[in-house]
Amino acid sequence: MHIQTRTLQKEDYHDLKEVMIEVYSGIGGDYWPKSSITKLLNIFPEGQFCVEVDGKVVAIALAIRVNYAKFGDNHTYYEITGGYTFKTHSDDGDYMYGIEVFVHPDYRDLRLGRRLYDARKELCEQLNLKGILAGGRIPNYNKYADELSPREYIAKVKQKEIYDPTLTFQLSNDFHVRKVLRGYLPGDSESKEYATLLEWINIYYVAEKDKKPHTDSIIRLGVIQWQMRLFKNLNAFLEQVEFFANAVSDYRADFMVLPEFFNTPLMADFNDLPEPVAIRKLADFTEAVREKLCEFAISYNVNIVGGSMPLVDTDGKLYNVAYLCRRDGSFEEYRKIHITPNEVKHYGMVGGYEIRAFDTDCGKIGMLICYDVEFPELGRILAQQGMQILFVPFLTDTQNGYSRVRHCAQARAIENECYVAISGCVGNLPRVQNMDINYAQSAVFTPSDFQFPTNAVKAEATTNTEMVLIADVDLSLLKELHEHGSVQVLKDRRTDLYDVTLKKAAKKAMKQKKASPDNDPEQVAPIIVVSD
Repeated sequence: MHIQTRTLQKEDYHDLKEVMIEVYSGIGGDYWPKSSITKLLNIFPEGQFCVEVDGKVVAIALAIRVNYAKFGDNHTYYEITGGYTFKTHSDDGDYMYGIEVFVHPDYRDLRLGRRLYDARKELCEQLNLKGILAGGRIPNYNKYADELSPREYIAKVKQKEIYDPTLTFQLSNDFHVRKVLRGYLPGDSESKEYATLLEWINIYYVAEKDKKPHTDSIIRLGVIQWQMRLFKNLNAFLEQVEFFANAVSDYRADFMVLPEFFNTPLMADFNDLPEPVAIRKLADFTEAVREKLCEFAISYNVNIVGGSMPLVDTDGKLYNVAYLCRRDGSFEEYRKIHITPNEVKHYGMVGGYEIRAFDTDCGKIGMLICYDVEFPELGRILAQQGMQILFVPFLTDTQNGYSRVRHCAQARAIENECYVAISGCVGNLPRVQNMDINYAQSAVFTPSDFQFPTNAVKAEATTNTEMVLIADVDLSLLKELHEHGSVQVLKDRRTDLYDVTLKKAAKKAMKQKKASPDNDPEQVAPIIVVSD
């Protein structure tokens, strides 16, 4: 499945019409004529959004800009839309006014409405508008009209005593009810012709005289410090993962980061088996967990760095694999390059062959798993590929093991002029051999210069406590550092004397992987080349 949020185009009208007829079948199946949609696209093209799933438009949001003082809080839908002509739109309007939001019923489980609202909010901030207004139907009110006034009904929806498909959704997306409107949409029998005047306030709005350039370079990270615990079954484990996905999504995080081997509690059922056999039994869950991570990435609109999990490849070898599950439905994998002596001794794991940065909707990122971050060559290669944020899922049992990961991660942030987020497991895990104790303090590290915290630590979790770390990082500061930093580490490298490169390209390395039964890391390892 591939999901994309984008601006609506004229050629999307056929899909739009189909969705509207389906959505409004209960109240006549009415839809906007093509001429109306064309006019909206002509007067305010950037304000019309849609979500495309596998090439088909299934969700749409339409809007105009208005000078709201001309209308006030006692308007109708007919009045605010200029008799459905949209002549009320103004290029210098101070509010965005939502005309329509609708999602095809077959796709409502994907939470596509949230994506449309996020797109509106982002545009509102970019245009420096005061906020977003909309008249919201209350379609379940007809079931309670005999016993509750509109105000009482709204209060119970707010308190979650009553569910209303429109109002509940609006409230969950940070809108508040500014006023109750009567006769807003004549003929809306489900709402008894009542509506809520909803408002989302742009807290970044500044008056024109104080206006500053807007930046969209702020990336929000949700780093999970995962408590090891036993789970009754796979579904119980996935429920806990989804809890965190929902939590970071509520904070509008762009990335959710899970630790290394976060799924090892599922190995408890195989504790009677030898460790090499038990870990391969655990690997049987990997594909199912990865598929659910991709589903969560779509549903909660967050890119997920899926910690790491064991994977048995078609060659029969056991790898330690981290997945990047993008919120557009696609995914990538990274295989741990440097295998610890413990992983070799107890599990018979082997190292991967490919080092590369990944493109996301928030810039280029890199993934290194635990021990990998202790090898500076890998971080430098990723930096040369344009990596801006490095994610490091880790698992350490002792404080000195953790200290190696932490200090090396901080070094990678400074020497590569990037952000580094480390995510670890905490707590004890009885009934799972070789995974009994864990020590961690997850954190987000920065380069060390005036633009960043003096200790080069953006945020850090409480040691050995399950929690979610929410931190914003600004990619524009990396550009500023690279050009105007007190020191310019990447620019000042003496590449006339030395360089860091790969011995073989990725495709060639994969051929070598198949040809090398011993998985000899010397065949593809990064090296430092020193010239005469």
